[in-house]
Amino acid sequence: MNAATFARWGFDGPRFVYGLRTAIAACIALFIAWGMGLEHPQWAAMTVWAGSQPIRGMLIEKSLFRAAGTAVGVVAGVLLMLLARGDAVILVVGLALWVGLCAAAGNVVRGFVSYGTILAGFSAAMVTLLSTAHHDSIVLLATDRFATVLVGVIVALIVGLVFTPAASGDYESAATKLTARLLDEMARPAEERSLKEQKAILSEAATIEEALDPRAAGSINGRRLAHAVRALLLALVSGLLWLRGSEAARTDAETRQLLAEGGQVDAARFPEGARALRSISLGVDGLDNRPLEERDVHASVLLHRDWDGARTAGIRATATMLVIGLVWVVTGWEAVPYVLLGTSVMVTVFSTFDDPANFLKAVFTGQVLGAIAALACRWLLWPHADNELAMLLMMVPFILSGSLVQSHKLSVPAAMDYAMVFLLLSQPVLPLSGTFLQSVFNAAAVISGPLIAMAAFRLIYPIHPRKRLQLLVAAMVHELEHMAKGEGAAGGERWRMRLNHRLLRLVRWVEKTGSKDVDAFEGSFAVLALGSAIARLRELQAGGDLSQSTARAIRAALLRCADVGEEPEAAARAMEQLAKRLPASSDTELLVDAARQVRAESAFFRLGAA
Repeated sequence: MNAATFARWGFDGPRFVYGLRTAIAACIALFIAWGMGLEHPQWAAMTVWAGSQPIRGMLIEKSLFRAAGTAVGVVAGVLLMLLARGDAVILVVGLALWVGLCAAAGNVVRGFVSYGTILAGFSAAMVTLLSTAHHDSIVLLATDRFATVLVGVIVALIVGLVFTPAASGDYESAATKLTARLLDEMARPAEERSLKEQKAILSEAATIEEALDPRAAGSINGRRLAHAVRALLLALVSGLLWLRGSEAARTDAETRQLLAEGGQVDAARFPEGARALRSISLGVDGLDNRPLEERDVHASVLLHRDWDGARTAGIRATATMLVIGLVWVVTGWEAVPYVLLGTSVMVTVFSTFDDPANFLKAVFTGQVLGAIAALACRWLLWPHADNELAMLLMMVPFILSGSLVQSHKLSVPAAMDYAMVFLLLSQPVLPLSGTFLQSVFNAAAVISGPLIAMAAFRLIYPIHPRKRLQLLVAAMVHELEHMAKGEGAAGGERWRMRLNHRLLRLVRWVEKTGSKDVDAFEGSFAVLALGSAIARLRELQAGGDLSQSTARAIRAALLRCADVGEEPEAAARAMEQLAKRLPASSDTELLVDAARQVRAESAFFRLGAA
């Protein structure tokens, strides 16, 4: 078959090659684990499928955190078994709490650290729920489980290092070019500035920021460069904010010339512009100091953390595991541990997805196909096997078929689960035991995981694209409210960096989903404008050189801002009234700009309070 025919049938050539390489590595891991006498050799093959990555750095980092997460999960599982001492109630409660904790933590941290954290949750489930009397001690059980996973990690790593390409993409140059475009925009007369260009700069900055962590994975210097690029991108957001205000509208020819030459503007006349340019300058300097050996101070970066999402993910996972565990305790049905195991994976891994319930439809399809393949292998082929080696050889065609599933445009989302469920349900041990009906029940128990998780994601703190968007906007609005109440850090740049990062995340989210619910550009900059105003008012309060009437007016304005999500118009009025009480200055400009933008984007602020 030639490449054109292959593509015409809906298959992607490079993806097929990648899938075939992964499948062959999975077969190698399967035979090695079996040769070592490990109890579940197919888990080594599962690890290869789970750990495989198309980029070398991502492969290295994911392998590291998979091994670390498995080790932590195995230890947690062993401790749970020691604590429970055969008591199913203690085991279920302990496992539910552990899985919930790992799900919550996995939604706070980022990248492959999140993956390793979540893996620690369901690795404990694999230790505690699929144990057998084969082991003489819990230590041997833990050693067997960890060794099985380690075989898969090592095989995936070796094969990947040989065949997987390094990351591509010069994000340093891209960020530098973007900086030049922004400075050029800032140097133009107000009437020549382009809102389209400003939105394009923000969009490209958001795209670059999203790609930094995957491309920097597996390299310490890559991480340092990603940090420097991200610091510069966050600084660019401050420059874009400046373009929205009155300072930018009144720049003269001399100031614009300074901007064109990359110089600093008069901080007394343009305090916000000078601050934004200092941040950009620091970000550019950070790019010039990339090598690991150089330890000069880089611009700091503070990122968005989804604390609300973490809390709900933890509660959802714990509650779901407790409900299923209760069924196990009451009925004693031997298939329920498979349900618990499958559910522990689904409610943790997919809690970080943008639309988990919708994605789980494809997961369910893949698991059904994998279960059918496992049943076919067990009842059509294995009865003819004379030894375990023959059983493993009979599994090979099914494992290799995963490359076809992974490369077809209609089945890509289901490919991973097809392979994983086939391997999970295939235990190559002689003599064969159980009935066909028992095998069907076990398969049904496993594939019930996505269905249960779908229900959990829809019923327990429902999560979907609009909710994700609302939570991100709410995080931005609540940041301002905390600052206004004096509960957040209004001084320095920490709040600004976090809001800038949330803005980039929001812009990218809206672009990917095509959401029409919110104007991420105007709304986010209204939040930043109000944040700058609140920070300045806090500085004036801290200075103490205020009349009593002015101090009262500032307190009143901050009190209104503390409830800006519910009453944005009231906060805007308070800022306008305060600006009238103050002598004309850059501070009054800042307040008026904030009031104008908050009033125009009141729907955005209310979305954060919904």
